[in-house]
Amino acid sequence: MEELSREPLAPYTTMRVGGPAERMVVASTTDELVDAVREVDDADEPLLVLGGGSNLVLPDAGFAGTVVKVATGGVTVDSADLCGGANVVVAAGEPWDPFVERAVAEGWAGVEALSGIPGSTGATPIQNVGAYGQEVAQTVARVRVWDRSDRQVRTFAGSDCGFTYRHSLFKATGRYVVLDVMFQLEPSGLSRPVAYADLAAQLGVEVGERVPLADAREAVLAQRRRRGMVLDDEDHDTWSCGSFFTNPVLAGEEFDALVRRVASRLGDDVRPPRFPGPDGSVKTSAAWLIDRAGYGRGYAMPGPAALSTKHTLAVTNRGSASAADVLALAREVRDGVRDAFGVELVNEPVLLGDSL
Repeated sequence: MEELSREPLAPYTTMRVGGPAERMVVASTTDELVDAVREVDDADEPLLVLGGGSNLVLPDAGFAGTVVKVATGGVTVDSADLCGGANVVVAAGEPWDPFVERAVAEGWAGVEALSGIPGSTGATPIQNVGAYGQEVAQTVARVRVWDRSDRQVRTFAGSDCGFTYRHSLFKATGRYVVLDVMFQLEPSGLSRPVAYADLAAQLGVEVGERVPLADAREAVLAQRRRRGMVLDDEDHDTWSCGSFFTNPVLAGEEFDALVRRVASRLGDDVRPPRFPGPDGSVKTSAAWLIDRAGYGRGYAMPGPAALSTKHTLAVTNRGSASAADVLALAREVRDGVRDAFGVELVNEPVLLGDSL
């Protein structure tokens, strides 16, 4: 294992903020990952397990403990047949989008709509990563973890992971360190049914139709590039955590109250987006609320932190932002939406050592 002292953490995250780690250990194998975590726990020291850093805002003061950088890699085809599907085991530290690219090339359907998402594979079940009508919950067969409490390797079937919208059993606690994930994908040259209206329109098909896997991936990447959601060192719109806020899921009466607030503020003919969910719940659009509350694309430009010029959901680092700058803007947007519409936005990235 490689060990580093006072290592700057900002370059390890897509937001590019945060101070140094007191100590960093780079784990390149699963055994090294388990040994590193166990060593820190035995010493009763603060621990941060760091994957791709795409869903994390680190504090300016850095981290006064050990950061274990997950640098494991590998994609193993456990089995592949028309009946059981393609069961593919991916190491936690394997970068996510190259795996999706390979899945498309191999003819494994099920993750093509998740193209272009930054970060590591091990983080995907933690967050139940999703986009354009797909979630990893739909394809995760099992997750193998190190249990820090029981001090043993455990395996969770996909159905036992507690997946909900952008959440899982693993996100709810720091107890588990993901070691690898098995995905059950469909051997097919065609995508899963296209479930996102804008994506279907771009592809020239109806929602529910299937298209060649490569076409689906390219269409998703084009959509994400338009929104500044594909990493580019030269484009500060991509210096972000992607969507900073989750889409609110409201009870029926809460959504009715939102409709009244919107009508009072914007007029009776204006309605917030409505996506019915289970048990009478309704999901609405955080981006729509942010924009209608007065925080449009590029709000607070030139920075140092500002909303993306391409998408109101992304809080971005314009090149010199601190974590404090990022959080101050996020708080302003959250509070403004609450004051305007009575809806409390919830941050999607983990805010280490701070909160909104």
